[in-house]
Amino acid sequence: MTPQRTFSFYFILFTLFTSCKSKPDQSKESVGTSKTIEHVKPSKAPSEAPKGMVWIPGGEFNQGAVPNDNMAMSHEKPAHKVYVDGFFMDIHEVTNAQFAKFIEETGYVTMAEREIDWEEMKKQLPEGTQKPHDSILQPGSLVFKKTKSSVPNLYDYSQWWEWKIGASWKHPNGPDSNIDGKEDHPVVHIAFEDAQAYCKWAGRRLPTEAEWEFAARAQKTDSKFFWGDDIDQLSSHANSWEGEFPVKNTMQDGFERRAPIMSYPKNDFGLYDMAGNVWEWTSDWYNTNYYQKLASNGEVAQNPKGAASAFNSNNPYAKERVIKGGSFLCSASYCASYRISARMATSPDSGMEHLGFRTVHSANMP
Repeated sequence: MTPQRTFSFYFILFTLFTSCKSKPDQSKESVGTSKTIEHVKPSKAPSEAPKGMVWIPGGEFNQGAVPNDNMAMSHEKPAHKVYVDGFFMDIHEVTNAQFAKFIEETGYVTMAEREIDWEEMKKQLPEGTQKPHDSILQPGSLVFKKTKSSVPNLYDYSQWWEWKIGASWKHPNGPDSNIDGKEDHPVVHIAFEDAQAYCKWAGRRLPTEAEWEFAARAQKTDSKFFWGDDIDQLSSHANSWEGEFPVKNTMQDGFERRAPIMSYPKNDFGLYDMAGNVWEWTSDWYNTNYYQKLASNGEVAQNPKGAASAFNSNNPYAKERVIKGGSFLCSASYCASYRISARMATSPDSGMEHLGFRTVHSANMP
């Protein structure tokens, strides 16, 4: 068991994990302007796109919150100039069927399915930490549960998340569930290591945060959402939580939990589900100070790969990666992470019911 998995399991067990935890910044502070963006001529695809992928032309953009986004969280600011080279990207999230083929050919076992070694775990925990009961120290993952009544404190995540023994990509809602008939749903309960293993097998890689956001924006320089700024179009463009979170989902968008891939319109680059459905891994470390550092540099960041090290001011012990895109649990009253600039910090070994991934392929990759 890796040290990070040890840390993650312990904090998950006691609900000390991060999720949409930065409070919305309602100030009117200007965080950048699209008027200063100098677009370069989109680069042409070097070859025919691999099956299931589309070419994302390189270009320059303002990464981070747009000025008119009053739901933007502090860690989405300040906006800063970034340039990314062109790359190929999956048009949709990796599906259960695709992941199953990877498992069949490699025999890979995901982190949610691996046995937990307490002797190894306790080496990474504070001295004197009591061993949880053996009934708890079993493989599993985080599963969403509705609450029976209104929740006054939306920052107490333990109210709607539970560690479910037996939950995994094959059993997304717990051991009594399965993925029969859901081959075209996005695979979930995927830890960072699992996503990387799939990428290696497929000859791909995970996108950087900058690449992911550039692709989601699809050259809509001022827009909060990939379709524009009209929030009334949310239910027709993304799988999110509509209704009172986490009590009742009205399913105005047609789904209560995960939706099949390509259930909603694609963006202008031809990508589906770049808002809602499930969160997606990027390769970047999450560092609270990273955006500020890039902005203060005053230069256009060329193909940034994220912070050199992880740091979360809300939890200095955490070592987290950036995930993007929001999920079926994102609500206007909670974090509204179906916005293009929305981001979240998550432990690399944390698999969850609303976390998956998609892959990219660089022009210079074999």
